[in-house]
Amino acid sequence: MTARHILVVGGQRSGKSRFAEGLVLQSGRRPVYIATAGARDAEMAERIAVHRRRRGPDWSTVEEPFDLAGAIDRAAGEGTAVLVDCLTLWLSNLIEAGRDVDRETEGLLDALERAKAAVVLVSNEVGSGVIPENALARRYADALGTLNQRVATSVGRVVLMAAGQPILLKPSPVPEIVL
Repeated sequence: MTARHILVVGGQRSGKSRFAEGLVLQSGRRPVYIATAGARDAEMAERIAVHRRRRGPDWSTVEEPFDLAGAIDRAAGEGTAVLVDCLTLWLSNLIEAGRDVDRETEGLLDALERAKAAVVLVSNEVGSGVIPENALARRYADALGTLNQRVATSVGRVVLMAAGQPILLKPSPVPEIVL
């Protein structure tokens, strides 16, 4: 387990990115943003622009839709704090490109183990809604749930965002109950 890393999960517009940005800035280290999204349409281009304006010029940005492990290896050095935003779109990129998701996930987890800097990872929680009607959407939701579980197991802290409010999931705020 890599205690210094944090996974921030939540629904769309739950405040995940803003909260994760705050965590990185609070570290006092040089902030590095690893962006996995591509501007495929005007709406997505505007979302990316909003995020960039909010972060400001102090952030270094690395755009990497596929080789997340390599991007973390290059960015997570001494004196930095890294934000990966987001695993949700990274997974979408991998599936669309026909890449081996399990192998890429193993690479990500290995990169987190090697990282000298703290890494904050953002991901959507999509498993709380209706089961999707089509096979691709079900495959994606299942794959994201598995990815989130694997990352959550490997990091020291997991925060769920709901309505802009952070809820600590790991370490558990509730004492373990033994039956």
